[in-house]
Amino acid sequence: MKLSMVLDKIRALRKKVDTQADDYIVALDIGTEYIKALIANVQGEDIEIVGVGRAHQELGDMHQGAIADIAGVVRNCEEALGAAEEEAGLQAKRAVIGIAGELVKGVTNTIRYRRPQPDRPLDETEMEFIIEKVQDRAATKAQKQIALETGNDDVEVKLVNSALVSIHIDGYKVSNPIGFQGKDVAVQIYTAFAPMVHIGALEKVADELDLTLMAVAAEPFAVSRSVLGTDANSSFTAILADVGGGTTDIAVVNDGGVEGTKMFGIGGRSFTKTIATELAISYTQAEKLKINLDGEKIKPSVKEQIDAAINRTLEVWLSGVELALSEFDSVDQLPPRILLCGGGASLAPLVDALKKDDWYKDLPFTKRPSVQRISPHDVIGIVDTTEKASDHTYITAMGLLRVGYDTIIGASDAQTMRDRINRILRV
Repeated sequence: MKLSMVLDKIRALRKKVDTQADDYIVALDIGTEYIKALIANVQGEDIEIVGVGRAHQELGDMHQGAIADIAGVVRNCEEALGAAEEEAGLQAKRAVIGIAGELVKGVTNTIRYRRPQPDRPLDETEMEFIIEKVQDRAATKAQKQIALETGNDDVEVKLVNSALVSIHIDGYKVSNPIGFQGKDVAVQIYTAFAPMVHIGALEKVADELDLTLMAVAAEPFAVSRSVLGTDANSSFTAILADVGGGTTDIAVVNDGGVEGTKMFGIGGRSFTKTIATELAISYTQAEKLKINLDGEKIKPSVKEQIDAAINRTLEVWLSGVELALSEFDSVDQLPPRILLCGGGASLAPLVDALKKDDWYKDLPFTKRPSVQRISPHDVIGIVDTTEKASDHTYITAMGLLRVGYDTIIGASDAQTMRDRINRILRV
């Protein structure tokens, strides 16, 4: 059956499904290799996955984590969404889409604000003013960095995510600054910016799919939200690495706060391309060999060539990890554990290299970091009734569901000060 006929059937199915789905949200993880679609029911603090779909991307559809062919990506999204909607028995309209790529800049900025009236209790209006100053400073920095990397001084950027990291008043850390007196207020806020051209492509995809775009999320930020859940006082600390097909996205989380995110353009496809070049075979053949690396049918001589090709790419990838983590220069000590997700993390030599090589020696670790893949069971507050989002490759999509939940809560009455400040930060 031709692809066009399959897609026509999917579109017809999407028109038939129940559209009364106000309590449901869609997470679209548009990866370089695969698109993953999750449909979830949100009831209070409970997020329940009721539909899962996945579709393969063609080589030209994405470039280093960003959309290169909108029409191709829309077709693949329709396929993934159709499968998820068929399983869920409904069509959800509200969607959260992930964004990745080297031009997505996520940093934690600190602004110190000297209050003109230190004896007056701090209120929410003053906090909004302080936060606006932090975001303006972060936007200027992100625009300059992206302009430098693209060679385009007129590049436009847009805020995609913000989250409170910490607040100090006269040197003392507080969880709720409202009502405090004091002269010096230091606010740490994580912000992620992306070029408008990338945001526009995602908005076009959502429009073509007839989805209401609730939020766009930097994917490493989404991964951090998956393991943090709703606990405003979380002490969760780890390095999170999402190894996708085109990029590796890294987030450093300290005591429940995102210190920053870094991305570099080496992922699973880099390993496949090296194998294809070294063995003079097609990309498709190289991908099959990579996936079946431990298979008994691979000749020892061929396996030796594959191992050599993978090791060459691994050296470059580990250098990328080291460089990305070295840029967290505001962190005295890096977290002593690394949690992996994404399709690229399925490559066993990659995990082994992180565990055994000495790449970490020149970084501020107190000891060799422990390394493991994130399991869906590690995701806080999300239940998968389908049992299909069953491994580390679905963690980013599950994190996007959490961002969707955050967006819904941000529009309602928040219960804690951190919630209220994060509500101000919503975009």
